[in-house]
Amino acid sequence: MQHSLTVSPRTVVGKSTQVLAGEGLIPAVVYGPKQEAIPVSVPLLAFEAILRHGGESSLIELSGLEKPIQALVHDLDRDPVTHVPRHVDFYAVEKGAKVSVSVPLAFVGESMALKAGANLVKVLHEVEIEADATKLPSEIEVDIASLNAEGDQIHVSDLKAPAGVAILTPGEEVVAIAQAVAEEAEEESAAPDMSAIEVEQKGKAEEESEG
Repeated sequence: MQHSLTVSPRTVVGKSTQVLAGEGLIPAVVYGPKQEAIPVSVPLLAFEAILRHGGESSLIELSGLEKPIQALVHDLDRDPVTHVPRHVDFYAVEKGAKVSVSVPLAFVGESMALKAGANLVKVLHEVEIEADATKLPSEIEVDIASLNAEGDQIHVSDLKAPAGVAILTPGEEVVAIAQAVAEEAEEESAAPDMSAIEVEQKGKAEEESEG
């Protein structure tokens, strides 16, 4: 899925880019194998909307420059406290060229093992794929219906990628497991009897008062 984002050429650099925040903008740079680096300003709200709907692996058409540029988010710096984007590196892709990116996994379906009380352990949360930049999926679905009993596993080789998309993550890697719920062992070493302690302290207090 491709998104559109209007950016503006940027002249301020370094610490001066802090003034962009007051205008609802963040600094960014666009570069690629056949694209000279271009400093740009990005509207924060519009960019965050793209991240919510398509994630960081979405193809984005950047307009507002001399010509539209198709790009991917190559690096995203977020504020460590608020997690709001602070700087973006856009990687310009060549038309028709294949690119490698990591996309998140979306767990779907119903599992008999989970209905019976097992826990779903998600070992992987994303996989690396290769595809034409215009055919990059925002996610890869993981159907958990194959988890019929405790101990069943789903491997990368079990995933179904959309047409034209190759999964590069090794097929033998485990994606998810239906794990048995561990029963809490009863503690043999009983905790101190606080009531007895309280009684004993009370008895001592009474003796002292009588004395």
